[in-house]
Amino acid sequence: MADSVREKLKIIHDPKRPTIDDYIQAMVDDFVELHGDRAFGEDHAVCAGVGSLAGLPVTIIGNRKGKTAEENMAANFGMAHPEGYRKALRLAHQAEKFHRPVICLVDTTGAFPGVGAEERGQGEAIARCLYDFMALRTPVVSVITGEGNSGGAIALAVADRVLMLENALYSVISPRGCASILWKDASREIEAAERLKITAQDLFGFGMIEGIIPETPNLLKNVKKALVYTLRELSAVQDVDEMLAKRYEKFRKIGVFQEINQR
Repeated sequence: MADSVREKLKIIHDPKRPTIDDYIQAMVDDFVELHGDRAFGEDHAVCAGVGSLAGLPVTIIGNRKGKTAEENMAANFGMAHPEGYRKALRLAHQAEKFHRPVICLVDTTGAFPGVGAEERGQGEAIARCLYDFMALRTPVVSVITGEGNSGGAIALAVADRVLMLENALYSVISPRGCASILWKDASREIEAAERLKITAQDLFGFGMIEGIIPETPNLLKNVKKALVYTLRELSAVQDVDEMLAKRYEKFRKIGVFQEINQR
């Protein structure tokens, strides 16, 4: 495990780090990728499809990054457009209809902030994901595999269980964006990341995530093992309304604090 945020960022940005395609190839049998949001078009920054995980039919949704400059450009460096989030939501509702659990693999610097994305309703698409995933009547597990920044990541992390790889980071804003706003100096992103307390270890301590997946040489097997265990645990809950109530309460607790009179 890397000790500092700087080391974690270096590991996260390593071109050899597994992408969603690696996870799917290692974990999922008979995967079929589905395309399009049925409204505007296809977004290559979001991979979504169906397959089988340890014999259990599942829907997989996640941010796609590449290992070369060309692959990253084709996937817009994992920064989704609104049609990517609408595709994700289309697949999530399909999973709900056929009683398939949803697995989200999150790795993005944030949603794409371009003019076209804003014109096509980027904010609304993210908000709709937050709203609908909260009430999705099927188990949802999200794994932060690298960077989980801003609303672009949170849109795919409204889940019954949120897990993180031990070197992953998860925040409401990217460290670089935070430094740019707070100090008008993007070069202070490491300082911003340290102050934000966005490591897996920090967030597990705060109770914001349910588990940390160790990054050993068997990383892909570790992720699969964690997902299988978590989905079996969630599948044991027979009452869907009970599951939804727990999901809602889990997120309502975030940010709750108690003031202590120190006079």
